[in-house]
Amino acid sequence: MPAITVENPLTLPRVTAPADATARPVRAVATAPAGFEGEGFPVRRAFAGIHQRHLDPFILMDQMGEVEYAPGEPKGTPWHPHRGFETVTYLLDGTFVHRDSEGGGGVINDGDTQWMTAGSGLLHIEAPPESLVVSGGLFHGIQLWVNLPAADKMTTPRYQDIGGTHVQLLTSSDGGALVRLIAGELDGHAGPGVTHTPITLVHATVAPGAELTLPWRRDFNALAYVLAGRGSAGAGRRPVELGQAVVFGEGDTVTVRADERQDGHTPSLDVILLGGLPIREPFAHYGPFVMNSHAELTQAFDDFQAGRLGRIPADHL
Repeated sequence: MPAITVENPLTLPRVTAPADATARPVRAVATAPAGFEGEGFPVRRAFAGIHQRHLDPFILMDQMGEVEYAPGEPKGTPWHPHRGFETVTYLLDGTFVHRDSEGGGGVINDGDTQWMTAGSGLLHIEAPPESLVVSGGLFHGIQLWVNLPAADKMTTPRYQDIGGTHVQLLTSSDGGALVRLIAGELDGHAGPGVTHTPITLVHATVAPGAELTLPWRRDFNALAYVLAGRGSAGAGRRPVELGQAVVFGEGDTVTVRADERQDGHTPSLDVILLGGLPIREPFAHYGPFVMNSHAELTQAFDDFQAGRLGRIPADHL
């Protein structure tokens, strides 16, 4: 799980929380069920079983892999539409190619992020490059869906290619954790992702036995998802492991801790920490569309069938 790393985290800016801050308690822990997406790549549904009121403004998150493909096995998704939200694809291992009907697209590798604002609607495809299909190899990442408020549902589509070298790297006070800030703000430091909905998105690697406490906006919700390893969450040290999501309650800080013993394949605790300002608007979600009413969903399907969400580029037909 290389993503982006540094040899000595103590060379990085340190994130600290006020001594009198109120720690967020752990409200619930949920285990992600396994499934398949697109043309058949394995995923864990990170937020399955968590009520939408705790997720807002997030819709869903899939952990893609971790899987070691044999030659000929790597898979992606066919062309498909979206409207009304943003997709965030963060890759830890492997290579993925994105292309959409608005001309956006690029190739992401270890530690890179593709941030697509579907807005008023588009078609897109995500797939491994031909070279990876031929050779096989390791593939691991996440895809997060972020809702858009009603005022931005029909905004012009936008694509952001965020290279791993542009991610803001930070560390804890003792250097025991590497914090990759992809979007949002922590202790005066800003991530490169440009968002319509205010959120914070972090990938943290916590060394065995180390603890990470991050300041967190009180008006944001707070979630964590374990990508690899074992540890605990909150001041009460609620046990968590690979494939489990944490819902935090109210407060000013979030805390995760890595167990002193990890397995050989996973030397550290790797966790996604995320939160955002709840939108608190009517919510209607079906398939690739996220709107505010069933009538808007019907309109989205009608627009897709009429070709108003874009056309597949001629060289892909």
